[in-house]
Amino acid sequence: MKKIILLFIAVFSGIGLYAEELESLVGADRAAILLQGDTITELQSKKPEPALIPDMPGVQNIIQTVRNSFSPNIMVESLYIYKKPAEANQGTWTTDERTAVYNNALALSSLAGIQYYSTSRKTMRTFYETSAVIDNPETKTPRKDPTYFIPPRELIIYARQKDGTFGDNIYKYTYHTEDKYLVFIQENLTTMTAGIIPVIGKNKLHSVVAVIDAGEHLLIYVVSMADAASVPGMGQRVGESFSTRAEAILNWFTGQADQGFKSAGKNR
Repeated sequence: MKKIILLFIAVFSGIGLYAEELESLVGADRAAILLQGDTITELQSKKPEPALIPDMPGVQNIIQTVRNSFSPNIMVESLYIYKKPAEANQGTWTTDERTAVYNNALALSSLAGIQYYSTSRKTMRTFYETSAVIDNPETKTPRKDPTYFIPPRELIIYARQKDGTFGDNIYKYTYHTEDKYLVFIQENLTTMTAGIIPVIGKNKLHSVVAVIDAGEHLLIYVVSMADAASVPGMGQRVGESFSTRAEAILNWFTGQADQGFKSAGKNR
C-alpha cells in the first residue's frame, strides 16, 4: 500500500515515474534543474577534468578514455534532458526506437546549415556550411549517410565538414551503442584554423555526445575537449564558441530524435 501511495504522489506531483532514474544518473539537485527545462553547462581550462558525466559506468569509461588520450586545455560540458514525444514508448525505449534514433544520429549530412549564436559577433551564424560522410580520409569520396537494421556495438565513419569558423576539415566519428545508451565521438583529423591562424592541431579536438535512456526522457551529455593554441585570448574565444555550438548540437540532435521516435511509432 505504501508503494502505491508513493507512486500516486510521484505521478500527480509532476515529478513523473522516471524522475528517480534521472536522479540516479545526475543527482537530485541537477535532476531538479533539468526537469525545469534548464541546461547545465560548465567551462574549464588549463587541466580540465569532466565534472558532469552521468553515473552510467559504460559512458563514464568512454569519456575518461577520450580524456586520457590527450592533454586538453579547454573543456565545455553540458547536460540536457529531452522529453520523448507522445508517439514514443514512455518507458524504456524499444529496440526499434533505439535503432531509429541511432540511424538519425548517423545522418551527418543533416548537420549542414545548422545555426549557432556567435558570442563574438552577437548574431546567429552557420555552424557547418557543408557536411557529408566520406569513404575515407584519403580519397574523401562522399557517401550516403549509413543506416542499420541492427546497430553495431562500435562503428567508425569519416566525414568532411566545412565549418564557418574553423574551415574545411576531416573528422572521424566513433559510435558506441548499448541497450541503455548511445555515444558518438567526433575527432578532428586535420588542423583547424581561424583564417590563417592554426587554432587546434589534428587529433586535438574530441567532442562527445552521450544519450542515455531515462524512461520518459533521454538524458543528453555533451562535452568538447580541445588542446587549443596558446594565443592570447584564443582560449576564452574557443571555450565560448564550444558552449554555443553545444547548444546547436543539442538542438540538432533533439530534432533527429523527434524524427526517430516518430518513424519508429509508425512502424508499431
